[in-house]
Amino acid sequence: MNYETCMKTALQLARRGAAWTAPNPMVGAVIVKNDRVIAEGWHRRCGDLHAEHEALNNCRESCRGATLYVTLEPCCHEGRQPPCTDAILQSGIREVVIGCPDPNPQVSGNGIRILREHGITVRTGVLEQECLAPNQAFFHWIRTGLPFIALKYAMTLDGKTEAASGNSKWITGEKTRAYVHRLRHEYTGILAGIGTVLKDDLMLNCRLPETRDPVRIVCDTNLSMPLNCSLVRSATRCPLIIATCVTDKNRLAAYERAGCRILTCRRKHGHADLRDLMCRLGKMEISSILVEGGSFAASLLEEHLVNRVVACIAPWLFGGELSKSPIGGSGVFNPAEGIVLRNTKMMQMGTDYVIEGDI
Repeated sequence: MNYETCMKTALQLARRGAAWTAPNPMVGAVIVKNDRVIAEGWHRRCGDLHAEHEALNNCRESCRGATLYVTLEPCCHEGRQPPCTDAILQSGIREVVIGCPDPNPQVSGNGIRILREHGITVRTGVLEQECLAPNQAFFHWIRTGLPFIALKYAMTLDGKTEAASGNSKWITGEKTRAYVHRLRHEYTGILAGIGTVLKDDLMLNCRLPETRDPVRIVCDTNLSMPLNCSLVRSATRCPLIIATCVTDKNRLAAYERAGCRILTCRRKHGHADLRDLMCRLGKMEISSILVEGGSFAASLLEEHLVNRVVACIAPWLFGGELSKSPIGGSGVFNPAEGIVLRNTKMMQMGTDYVIEGDI
């Protein structure tokens, strides 16, 4: 069995933890001895055993002289779980093959160093780019303290998000909407503006089986969300954060009694300061956020807070000047000033197309 084959298996295991491990990274591990896999493991949920620990626990024979394949550098600090390096050293593992380094300052090369200092052969960079990809959000959050933000919107072929009447249900088909709910499962939080909430009385939850609901966040500068809306009425069952500039304790108290969490943000240009909001959400371990379009999409882009764009495009033509487009603001003056997406991919969902790209 070669290095890449074993690392691909570890990667497949890592992806099983998608969404459940946040804010921790997805990690998979495979133990190989005498050219055969003797144990596997992955990090299942935040707070559960790390992948290396689980693989070692699953091993039903001696690991002495075996090779451990792991998608991310083993941790060497005490967190929610004990250091993985300690468990590896005690197991008798002879060689550790690592997909990519851990950017967490508490690890960041120290895990590799400790293993080597104790005589373990360490090989790094095996399928590194493939191992980096599933944990883009984690790496961004660890390095910047800010959530990884994906801006999602649905539009027609002529770039309209709603008809002239304001009606937008439904532009995209069932397969695309199911894909969007899958994204809600995969992101730690979901963010919408108060305008979208007032218009559609959203729940912002995930309606697929065996999935988790993201933390719901509403940017409501002047605290105009009705107390009887679906979001507030469900706040005790599914977390709801309201970001506002209102400081009146009496007004805030009614929402807090309903189970909402209030984040009072700085005001910038008449609205809640989005960068201030993202800093605070990052400190709350909300490591990734799916943004449901809305009027502040342009502001997020102008603040350089968006990391990915997910455009769901349906084969409709609405036309007209009254129909809205997904990104407002003043726009760019010259084409050269536009934002160019990289690592783009296109997927067909029924009759729709979903285009994703990184900024």
